[in-house]
Amino acid sequence: MQLRRAKLTGLVVAAALMAVACGSGSSASGSLTPVKFVLQWVPQAQFAGYFAAVDQGYFKDAGLAVTIVPGGPDVNPMQVVATGAADIGTTWVPKMLAAREGGTDLTDIAQIYQRSGTLEISFKSKGLTSITALKGKKVGSWLGGDEPELYADLTKNSIDPTNASDVSIVKQDFTMNQLVTGQLDAAEAMIYNEYAQVLEATNPVTGKLYQPSDLNVINFNTDGTAMLQDMIFASQKWLSTGNNATIAEKFLEASFRGWIYCRDNAASCVQSVLKAGSQLGTSHQTWQLNEVNALIWPSSAGIGQLDTTAWAQTVQIATKYGIIKSAPTGGAYRTDLAQQALAAVSGDTKGTSWQKATVTLAPGGN
Repeated sequence: MQLRRAKLTGLVVAAALMAVACGSGSSASGSLTPVKFVLQWVPQAQFAGYFAAVDQGYFKDAGLAVTIVPGGPDVNPMQVVATGAADIGTTWVPKMLAAREGGTDLTDIAQIYQRSGTLEISFKSKGLTSITALKGKKVGSWLGGDEPELYADLTKNSIDPTNASDVSIVKQDFTMNQLVTGQLDAAEAMIYNEYAQVLEATNPVTGKLYQPSDLNVINFNTDGTAMLQDMIFASQKWLSTGNNATIAEKFLEASFRGWIYCRDNAASCVQSVLKAGSQLGTSHQTWQLNEVNALIWPSSAGIGQLDTTAWAQTVQIATKYGIIKSAPTGGAYRTDLAQQALAAVSGDTKGTSWQKATVTLAPGGN
Protein backbone atom coordinates (compact mmCIF):
# COMPACT_ATOMS: atom_id res chain seq x y z
CA MET A 1 0.00 0.00 0.00
CA GLN A 2 1.36 3.36 -0.94
CA LEU A 3 0.81 6.10 1.60
CA ARG A 4 -1.06 9.20 0.49
CA ARG A 5 -0.11 12.46 2.22
CA ALA A 6 -3.19 14.09 3.70
CA LYS A 7 -4.08 16.61 6.38
CA LEU A 8 -6.17 15.31 9.24
CA THR A 9 -9.07 17.37 10.57
CA GLY A 10 -10.72 16.92 13.93
CA LEU A 11 -13.89 15.83 12.17
CA VAL A 12 -12.04 13.11 10.26
CA VAL A 13 -10.41 11.84 13.45
CA ALA A 14 -13.77 11.68 15.21
CA ALA A 15 -15.35 9.85 12.29
CA ALA A 16 -12.44 7.42 12.02
CA LEU A 17 -12.56 6.52 15.69
CA MET A 18 -16.22 5.60 15.33
CA ALA A 19 -15.80 3.69 12.10
CA VAL A 20 -14.50 0.26 13.07
CA ALA A 21 -14.55 -1.22 16.55
CA CYS A 22 -12.79 -4.55 16.87
CA GLY A 23 -12.90 -6.22 20.27
CA SER A 24 -15.38 -5.81 23.04
CA GLY A 25 -14.79 -2.11 23.70
CA SER A 26 -14.29 -0.39 27.05
CA SER A 27 -17.96 -0.44 28.07
CA ALA A 28 -18.18 -4.22 27.94
CA SER A 29 -14.55 -5.17 28.44
CA GLY A 30 -14.61 -5.70 32.19
CA SER A 31 -10.98 -5.74 33.30
CA LEU A 32 -9.66 -5.42 29.76
CA THR A 33 -7.61 -2.32 28.99
CA PRO A 34 -8.96 -0.32 26.03
CA VAL A 35 -6.42 0.47 23.27
CA LYS A 36 -7.00 2.39 20.04
CA PHE A 37 -4.86 1.28 17.10
CA VAL A 38 -4.89 3.28 13.85
CA LEU A 39 -4.08 1.75 10.45
CA GLN A 40 -2.30 3.58 7.67
CA TRP A 41 -4.94 2.59 5.14
CA VAL A 42 -8.35 0.96 4.84
CA PRO A 43 -8.95 -2.63 5.99
CA GLN A 44 -7.07 -5.05 3.76
CA ALA A 45 -4.70 -8.00 4.13
CA GLN A 46 -1.79 -5.60 4.60
CA PHE A 47 -3.07 -5.53 8.21
CA ALA A 48 -4.36 -9.09 8.47
CA GLY A 49 -2.35 -9.96 11.58
CA TYR A 50 -4.17 -7.35 13.65
CA PHE A 51 -7.61 -8.47 12.53
CA ALA A 52 -6.60 -12.05 13.30
CA ALA A 53 -5.43 -11.01 16.77
CA VAL A 54 -8.98 -9.75 17.35
CA ASP A 55 -10.80 -12.74 15.89
CA GLN A 56 -8.55 -15.35 17.51
CA GLY A 57 -8.78 -13.67 20.91
CA TYR A 58 -5.09 -12.84 21.18
CA PHE A 59 -5.67 -9.23 22.24
CA LYS A 60 -8.23 -10.38 24.80
CA ASP A 61 -5.76 -13.00 26.07
CA ALA A 62 -3.28 -10.14 26.55
CA GLY A 63 -5.84 -8.23 28.63
CA LEU A 64 -6.64 -5.71 25.91
CA ALA A 65 -9.83 -4.49 24.27
CA VAL A 66 -8.46 -3.18 20.98
CA THR A 67 -10.35 -0.80 18.72
CA ILE A 68 -8.89 -0.84 15.19
CA VAL A 69 -9.27 2.56 13.57
CA PRO A 70 -9.22 2.44 9.75
CA GLY A 71 -6.97 4.77 7.82
CA GLY A 72 -7.64 6.22 4.41
CA PRO A 73 -6.87 9.18 2.15
CA ASP A 74 -7.93 11.68 4.81
CA VAL A 75 -6.27 10.01 7.78
CA ASN A 76 -2.66 10.62 8.78
CA PRO A 77 -1.87 7.91 11.36
CA MET A 78 1.14 9.82 12.70
CA GLN A 79 -1.04 12.81 13.57
CA VAL A 80 -3.75 10.58 15.03
CA VAL A 81 -1.25 9.05 17.46
CA ALA A 82 0.68 12.28 18.10
CA THR A 83 -2.52 14.08 19.11
CA GLY A 84 -3.64 11.24 21.38
CA ALA A 85 -6.65 10.24 19.27
CA ALA A 86 -5.14 6.75 19.13
CA ASP A 87 -2.57 5.05 21.34
CA ILE A 88 -0.64 3.03 18.77
CA GLY A 89 -0.40 3.06 14.97
CA THR A 90 1.19 1.46 11.95
CA THR A 91 2.93 3.23 9.07
CA TRP A 92 6.09 3.23 6.95
CA VAL A 93 9.35 4.13 8.69
CA PRO A 94 10.16 7.16 6.44
CA LYS A 95 6.73 8.65 7.13
CA MET A 96 7.24 8.37 10.88
CA LEU A 97 10.71 9.89 10.57
CA ALA A 98 9.23 12.86 8.72
CA ALA A 99 6.62 13.27 11.45
CA ARG A 100 9.36 13.19 14.11
CA GLU A 101 11.29 15.87 12.28
CA GLY A 102 8.07 17.87 12.17
CA GLY A 103 7.93 17.93 15.96
CA THR A 104 6.29 14.71 17.15
CA ASP A 105 7.88 12.25 19.59
CA LEU A 106 6.87 9.07 17.74
CA THR A 107 9.03 5.98 17.99
CA ASP A 108 9.18 2.66 16.13
CA ILE A 109 8.50 -0.09 18.68
CA ALA A 110 8.28 -3.11 16.33
CA GLN A 111 9.35 -3.65 12.73
CA ILE A 112 6.80 -6.01 11.17
CA TYR A 113 7.82 -5.94 7.50
CA GLN A 114 11.41 -7.02 6.97
CA ARG A 115 11.45 -6.18 3.26
CA SER A 116 10.05 -3.47 0.99
CA GLY A 117 6.97 -4.24 -1.10
CA THR A 118 7.58 -1.48 -3.66
CA LEU A 119 8.37 -2.37 -7.28
CA GLU A 120 8.73 -0.63 -10.61
CA ILE A 121 7.01 -2.72 -13.27
CA SER A 122 6.67 -2.66 -17.04
CA PHE A 123 5.36 -4.84 -19.83
CA LYS A 124 7.80 -7.27 -21.40
CA SER A 125 7.19 -5.64 -24.78
CA LYS A 126 9.03 -2.54 -23.49
CA GLY A 127 12.22 -4.51 -22.88
CA LEU A 128 12.96 -2.71 -19.59
CA THR A 129 14.75 -5.45 -17.70
CA SER A 130 16.82 -3.29 -15.33
CA ILE A 131 16.91 0.17 -13.80
CA THR A 132 19.46 1.34 -16.39
CA ALA A 133 16.91 0.63 -19.14
CA LEU A 134 14.67 3.37 -17.72
CA LYS A 135 16.92 6.09 -19.08
CA GLY A 136 14.93 8.26 -21.47
CA LYS A 137 11.64 6.60 -20.55
CA LYS A 138 8.38 7.78 -18.97
CA VAL A 139 8.55 6.40 -15.47
CA GLY A 140 5.65 6.59 -13.04
CA SER A 141 5.80 7.30 -9.33
CA TRP A 142 3.16 8.31 -6.79
CA LEU A 143 5.64 10.94 -5.53
CA GLY A 144 4.61 12.72 -2.33
CA GLY A 145 7.26 10.77 -0.39
CA ASP A 146 6.88 7.41 -2.15
CA GLU A 147 9.66 7.99 -4.68
CA PRO A 148 12.97 7.67 -2.72
CA GLU A 149 13.56 3.97 -3.46
CA LEU A 150 13.15 4.64 -7.19
CA TYR A 151 15.21 7.83 -7.11
CA ALA A 152 18.00 6.13 -5.16
CA ASP A 153 18.12 3.26 -7.64
CA LEU A 154 18.21 5.64 -10.62
CA THR A 155 20.94 7.75 -9.05
CA LYS A 156 22.94 4.68 -8.11
CA ASN A 157 22.93 3.82 -11.82
CA SER A 158 23.96 7.30 -13.04
CA ILE A 159 20.44 8.45 -14.02
CA ASP A 160 19.40 11.79 -12.55
CA PRO A 161 15.67 11.59 -11.65
CA THR A 162 15.48 15.41 -11.58
CA ASN A 163 16.88 15.75 -15.11
CA ALA A 164 14.17 15.32 -17.77
CA SER A 165 16.79 14.56 -20.39
CA ASP A 166 17.82 11.51 -18.31
CA VAL A 167 14.37 10.22 -17.38
CA SER A 168 10.84 11.61 -17.45
CA ILE A 169 9.24 11.13 -14.02
CA VAL A 170 5.45 11.20 -14.30
CA LYS A 171 3.13 11.60 -11.31
CA GLN A 172 1.14 8.40 -11.22
CA ASP A 173 -2.43 8.00 -10.04
CA PHE A 174 -3.58 5.22 -7.75
CA THR A 175 -4.76 2.91 -10.49
CA MET A 176 -2.60 1.12 -13.02
CA ASN A 177 -4.47 2.57 -16.01
CA GLN A 178 -1.53 4.72 -17.12
CA LEU A 179 0.61 1.61 -17.46
CA VAL A 180 -2.05 -0.57 -19.06
CA THR A 181 -2.96 2.10 -21.63
CA GLY A 182 0.68 2.81 -22.53
CA GLN A 183 0.92 6.31 -21.05
CA LEU A 184 3.81 5.08 -18.92
CA ASP A 185 6.74 2.88 -19.84
CA ALA A 186 7.08 1.74 -16.22
CA ALA A 187 4.93 2.25 -13.12
CA GLU A 188 5.28 2.05 -9.37
CA ALA A 189 3.42 -0.83 -7.74
CA MET A 190 3.18 -2.56 -4.39
CA ILE A 191 3.74 -6.28 -4.87
CA TYR A 192 0.65 -6.99 -2.76
CA ASN A 193 -1.68 -4.48 -4.38
CA GLU A 194 -1.10 -2.60 -7.65
CA TYR A 195 0.97 -5.41 -9.17
CA ALA A 196 -2.03 -7.67 -8.65
CA GLN A 197 -4.34 -5.06 -10.16
CA VAL A 198 -2.50 -5.44 -13.47
CA LEU A 199 -2.82 -9.21 -13.26
CA GLU A 200 -6.57 -8.81 -12.65
CA ALA A 201 -6.99 -6.89 -15.92
CA THR A 202 -7.68 -8.45 -19.32
CA ASN A 203 -4.95 -8.53 -21.94
CA PRO A 204 -6.70 -7.31 -25.14
CA VAL A 205 -4.36 -9.42 -27.27
CA THR A 206 -5.16 -12.75 -25.62
CA GLY A 207 -8.57 -11.99 -24.13
CA LYS A 208 -7.31 -13.48 -20.87
CA LEU A 209 -5.89 -11.94 -17.72
CA TYR A 210 -2.35 -10.61 -17.83
CA GLN A 211 0.21 -13.02 -16.40
CA PRO A 212 3.45 -12.42 -14.44
CA SER A 213 5.26 -13.58 -17.58
CA ASP A 214 3.91 -10.47 -19.34
CA LEU A 215 5.78 -8.17 -16.93
CA ASN A 216 9.31 -7.11 -16.08
CA VAL A 217 9.90 -6.25 -12.44
CA ILE A 218 12.53 -4.03 -10.83
CA ASN A 219 12.77 -5.00 -7.17
CA PHE A 220 14.38 -2.42 -4.88
CA ASN A 221 15.29 -5.11 -2.36
CA THR A 222 17.42 -6.80 -4.99
CA ASP A 223 18.86 -3.49 -6.21
CA GLY A 224 19.87 -2.44 -2.70
CA THR A 225 17.74 0.72 -2.33
CA ALA A 226 14.81 -0.66 -0.34
CA MET A 227 13.41 1.20 2.68
CA LEU A 228 11.68 -0.20 5.76
CA GLN A 229 7.92 -0.05 5.57
CA ASP A 230 5.13 -1.31 7.86
CA MET A 231 5.99 -1.08 11.56
CA ILE A 232 4.22 -0.34 14.83
CA PHE A 233 4.75 2.99 16.57
CA ALA A 234 3.64 5.00 19.58
CA SER A 235 4.54 8.33 21.15
CA GLN A 236 7.33 8.46 23.69
CA LYS A 237 5.12 10.51 26.01
CA TRP A 238 2.38 7.87 25.94
CA LEU A 239 4.89 5.07 26.50
CA SER A 240 6.35 6.84 29.53
CA THR A 241 2.95 7.39 31.16
CA GLY A 242 1.67 4.94 33.77
CA ASN A 243 1.90 1.31 32.64
CA ASN A 244 1.54 2.12 28.94
CA ALA A 245 4.89 0.53 28.09
CA THR A 246 3.56 -2.77 29.44
CA ILE A 247 0.32 -2.26 27.51
CA ALA A 248 2.37 -1.70 24.33
CA GLU A 249 4.37 -4.83 25.01
CA LYS A 250 1.18 -6.86 25.41
CA PHE A 251 -0.18 -5.32 22.21
CA LEU A 252 2.97 -6.41 20.37
CA GLU A 253 2.80 -9.91 21.79
CA ALA A 254 -0.78 -10.35 20.57
CA SER A 255 0.03 -8.79 17.19
CA PHE A 256 2.99 -11.12 16.71
CA ARG A 257 0.71 -14.06 17.45
CA GLY A 258 -1.77 -12.69 14.92
CA TRP A 259 0.84 -12.49 12.19
CA ILE A 260 2.07 -16.00 12.97
CA TYR A 261 -1.51 -17.22 12.72
CA CYS A 262 -1.88 -15.53 9.32
CA ARG A 263 1.31 -17.15 8.12
CA ASP A 264 -0.05 -20.58 8.99
CA ASN A 265 -3.79 -20.01 8.38
CA ALA A 266 -4.04 -17.71 5.38
CA ALA A 267 -7.60 -18.57 4.34
CA SER A 268 -8.95 -17.86 7.81
CA CYS A 269 -7.15 -14.50 7.91
CA VAL A 270 -8.54 -13.50 4.53
CA GLN A 271 -12.01 -14.03 5.95
CA SER A 272 -11.12 -11.84 8.93
CA VAL A 273 -10.03 -9.08 6.55
CA LEU A 274 -13.20 -9.35 4.47
CA LYS A 275 -15.31 -9.27 7.63
CA ALA A 276 -13.48 -6.11 8.73
CA GLY A 277 -14.85 -4.29 5.69
CA SER A 278 -12.39 -4.74 2.86
CA GLN A 279 -13.68 -3.37 -0.44
CA LEU A 280 -11.37 -5.70 -2.39
CA GLY A 281 -12.39 -9.23 -3.32
CA THR A 282 -11.39 -12.64 -2.02
CA SER A 283 -8.78 -13.47 -4.66
CA HIS A 284 -7.13 -10.04 -4.35
CA GLN A 285 -6.95 -10.34 -0.56
CA THR A 286 -5.61 -13.89 -0.84
CA TRP A 287 -2.89 -12.62 -3.17
CA GLN A 288 -2.21 -9.68 -0.87
CA LEU A 289 -1.78 -11.79 2.25
CA ASN A 290 0.48 -14.22 0.40
CA GLU A 291 2.74 -11.37 -0.66
CA VAL A 292 2.58 -9.62 2.73
CA ASN A 293 3.67 -12.86 4.38
CA ALA A 294 6.66 -12.86 2.03
CA LEU A 295 7.62 -9.39 3.30
CA ILE A 296 7.51 -10.62 6.90
CA TRP A 297 8.81 -14.18 6.67
CA PRO A 298 11.43 -15.24 7.23
CA SER A 299 12.17 -12.87 10.11
CA SER A 300 15.71 -13.90 10.90
CA ALA A 301 15.70 -12.44 14.41
CA GLY A 302 12.03 -13.20 15.04
CA ILE A 303 8.79 -11.41 14.17
CA GLY A 304 8.85 -7.67 14.89
CA GLN A 305 12.58 -7.28 15.45
CA LEU A 306 14.42 -4.35 13.88
CA ASP A 307 17.34 -4.88 11.49
CA THR A 308 19.55 -1.88 12.28
CA THR A 309 21.37 -2.19 8.96
CA ALA A 310 18.07 -1.85 7.07
CA TRP A 311 17.18 1.06 9.39
CA ALA A 312 20.44 2.84 8.56
CA GLN A 313 19.83 2.36 4.82
CA THR A 314 16.31 3.74 5.19
CA VAL A 315 17.58 6.81 7.04
CA GLN A 316 20.33 7.39 4.47
CA ILE A 317 17.91 7.28 1.53
CA ALA A 318 15.26 9.33 3.35
CA THR A 319 17.87 12.00 4.09
CA LYS A 320 19.34 12.09 0.61
CA TYR A 321 15.98 12.43 -1.12
CA GLY A 322 14.35 14.96 1.16
CA ILE A 323 11.96 12.91 3.25
CA ILE A 324 13.92 14.21 6.25
CA LYS A 325 16.60 16.90 6.45
CA SER A 326 18.92 15.02 8.78
CA ALA A 327 19.25 11.67 10.51
CA PRO A 328 16.95 11.30 13.53
CA THR A 329 18.23 11.81 17.03
CA GLY A 330 17.98 9.13 19.71
CA GLY A 331 14.55 7.72 20.42
CA ALA A 332 13.38 7.15 16.86
CA TYR A 333 13.19 3.47 17.68
CA ARG A 334 13.42 1.18 20.67
CA THR A 335 13.85 -2.58 20.61
CA ASP A 336 13.18 -3.61 24.21
CA LEU A 337 9.39 -3.89 23.93
CA ALA A 338 9.51 -6.04 20.79
CA GLN A 339 12.20 -8.26 22.33
CA GLN A 340 10.17 -8.78 25.50
CA ALA A 341 7.02 -9.45 23.48
CA LEU A 342 8.84 -11.96 21.29
CA ALA A 343 10.12 -13.81 24.36
CA ALA A 344 6.53 -14.33 25.47
CA VAL A 345 5.46 -15.90 22.16
CA SER A 346 5.76 -19.66 21.78
CA GLY A 347 6.21 -21.65 18.59
CA ASP A 348 7.90 -20.67 15.35
CA THR A 349 8.60 -16.94 15.49
CA LYS A 350 11.03 -16.83 12.54
CA GLY A 351 9.14 -18.61 9.75
CA THR A 352 12.33 -19.89 8.16
CA SER A 353 10.58 -22.75 6.36
CA TRP A 354 7.56 -20.76 5.17
CA GLN A 355 6.95 -20.89 1.42
CA LYS A 356 4.73 -18.72 -0.74
CA ALA A 357 1.55 -20.29 -2.05
CA THR A 358 0.34 -20.14 -5.65
CA VAL A 359 -2.62 -17.76 -5.85
CA THR A 360 -4.99 -17.59 -8.82
CA LEU A 361 -6.42 -14.12 -9.32
CA ALA A 362 -9.93 -13.54 -10.61
CA PRO A 363 -10.98 -10.69 -12.92
CA GLY A 364 -11.13 -7.53 -10.85
CA GLY A 365 -9.76 -9.42 -7.84
CA ASN A 366 -13.14 -10.93 -6.95
